[in-house]
Amino acid sequence: MIANILYRAAGFILLGLIGWWLNGVFGGTDLRSILIWTLGPAVVGAVVTPYPARAFQRWLNREMGRIPTQTFISAMIGLLAALVMSALLALPLSLLPGLAGKVAPAAVAVVLVYLGVSMMTARSKTLASIMDLKASAQGKGNTAWESPENPRAIVDTSAIIDGRIADIGRAGFAPGILVIPKFVLEELQYIADSSDSLRRQRGRRGLEVLNKLQKEAAVPVEISEMDFKDAEGVDSKLVQMAKATGYAIVTNDIGLNRVAELQGVRVLNINQLATAVKPVILPGEEVEIRIIQEGKEYGQGVGFLDDGTMVVVEEGRRYLNNRVWVVVTRVLQTSVGRMIFAQLKNGAAARERGPRS
Repeated sequence: MIANILYRAAGFILLGLIGWWLNGVFGGTDLRSILIWTLGPAVVGAVVTPYPARAFQRWLNREMGRIPTQTFISAMIGLLAALVMSALLALPLSLLPGLAGKVAPAAVAVVLVYLGVSMMTARSKTLASIMDLKASAQGKGNTAWESPENPRAIVDTSAIIDGRIADIGRAGFAPGILVIPKFVLEELQYIADSSDSLRRQRGRRGLEVLNKLQKEAAVPVEISEMDFKDAEGVDSKLVQMAKATGYAIVTNDIGLNRVAELQGVRVLNINQLATAVKPVILPGEEVEIRIIQEGKEYGQGVGFLDDGTMVVVEEGRRYLNNRVWVVVTRVLQTSVGRMIFAQLKNGAAARERGPRS
């Protein structure tokens, strides 16, 4: 309400002044001409101004939301420094002879503002680091900048649907504050409303995981309104957001992982983490597994360790549905995980029933 009144007042005054100036150029000097030329535009300004003003305000809020806090503050510092320097140089420059004395102060001010803002925004991360170090030395937190003790990471759709991010956070291994962009939420909702039953289940699972993350205080979650309308697809928006903020991306999408790394974005891949924390098994070690299916090659049997690692056992087919001791012969690391090849331990005996003929 107050904003509308201010918009109307501003429109009334601005267009009234424009109408008064136009009357001096095209109108007459009598009172009737002055009133028509002045009040007409003023009334139009009071009626019309709120509509474009509100549209501009929404656009400005949206664009400002896309600018990281550290970049915005750096730009303001650069602008302030440039204005101070312009004010100091204005007097000596105005003493230049002729037209130069009138143009030089304004021209120098424009150049300094451009240089100040562009240079400070280019060094926003460096300035943020300096401010963080200063705050740490004083033993104080700094809410204006991202604290090193509270790093942020952007979570993509695949990581939310996967669900393991909740377990990682609950165990205390979360990378910091988890940032969920609004466009990721929109994609999750789109998947949850899909006509395909499998996609619909995946989308609803993702929403449940996100709800669980928000309720657990041990995993701080932050919803970001930042968006990139010029980017095509969620993956492109995630990469642009990570580059703009300096945050890492949490994902298990191999394609996004590769694209992000090519553009210099740090990636925290959940699949790589799962592989890294699996127990190390070396050739020559003995393990006990249950043969649950036949292998691709003749006579092979396949079992799995407790962590899900596949074990291919030579001549293991005859022990199908039995538990046996095997000796690891080779460990193969693939793009989708780890695979172990083994052979039956000498004198291996099935525990549940005799070997299959």
